[in-house]
Amino acid sequence: MTALNKSRSRIRVSGKESSGFYADVGGEQLWIDVLRATLKGGLAPVSWTNYLYLSVGGTLSNAGVGGQTFQRGPQINNVLELDVITGKGESMTCSRERNPELFFAVLGGLGQFGIITRARIILDKAPTRVKWVRLIYSNFSIFTRDQEHLISSTSPNYVQGFLIIDENTTNQWRSSFSSPSRQSDIAALLKKQGILYSIELVKYYDNQTASTIDKDFETLLKELNFNPGFIFSADTSLFNFLDRTGDLDSPTGPPESHPWLNLFIPKSRISDFNAGVLATLFPKLNEPSAVFLFYPLNRNKWDDRMSAVIPEEDVFYTLELLHSSPPNAYQIYDQFNSQILGFCKRAGIKVKQYLPNYKSQGDWIQHFGPKWPTFRQRKATFDPKFILSPGQGIFNSA
Repeated sequence: MTALNKSRSRIRVSGKESSGFYADVGGEQLWIDVLRATLKGGLAPVSWTNYLYLSVGGTLSNAGVGGQTFQRGPQINNVLELDVITGKGESMTCSRERNPELFFAVLGGLGQFGIITRARIILDKAPTRVKWVRLIYSNFSIFTRDQEHLISSTSPNYVQGFLIIDENTTNQWRSSFSSPSRQSDIAALLKKQGILYSIELVKYYDNQTASTIDKDFETLLKELNFNPGFIFSADTSLFNFLDRTGDLDSPTGPPESHPWLNLFIPKSRISDFNAGVLATLFPKLNEPSAVFLFYPLNRNKWDDRMSAVIPEEDVFYTLELLHSSPPNAYQIYDQFNSQILGFCKRAGIKVKQYLPNYKSQGDWIQHFGPKWPTFRQRKATFDPKFILSPGQGIFNSA
């Protein structure tokens, strides 16, 4: 193992400006702690999930997707090196140049090939502030067109879209955002439409760019076609923005279940998906505290050699249904999630589950598609006795 593993903190920042900065991080560390540690040196990772109270090894075993992914790629694309204990019990260091087959297998590999004990994460200079807006749309086509325009640009640093099915969603914004007094208008529009859409847009800045940030943002907003006047704005620190969700499993709060569903949807079928799911099923869902994200990603920011599976199209959307429920009520949301998957199957929409959960090996083979032979061969190489993550049901050891 590397010298890092002798470090008490298990988070160590290294590098220099000429060659780049990075952090060596224990796989068990939480991203929130990585953020705190790197910000002390004015640095930060470049790609984030929306929720930071997850382990580094956990997100890298899946992909790590959020509002920066369109520009910086998922978290798995921002890793320089790993220490891994394979299913054979071997401790190996791997990178794109050293033991690359293990490196590409483990990133997005669902824990099937090895346990990540250390990750070397790319860092960049951290901005000190963020300009943050939320824009409301009543038209799905305009909403998606504006999002796709934004992810083709280098101007924004963060782009996400989400769904509004209850006026409580925008009422809750008042604690963080300044806005025109439009709550009654939003309620009326929501009653008429059944569902509204919102783009969340961020630009980073610091002392050197503080004098131009408002003008830059104004220029960016002129290119968009949100409902006039329906804009909420905020200005905050990078830390407060990235940690805006907080810890959902705080011991001071009531216990909750999180029956989440995450899908990748081909761009060519999003209109069908909106008609059959978003505009039809979501208005019937009485869940005012949930968060439903829907935003596009660029395929060219992903490395196809890694195990993570995404649609074949150049642009695809991610749907993230972040349900919260009492522990004894999760079945309601499991049924809702099943309705969505059932519609996609009937309509022939070839979605890919992110954080996948399938019932049979046949379903897994269909999920991996052309990647299945490589995935199976990597399993034979690094975990031939099927020791790791057997509960997923991907492989039969018989």
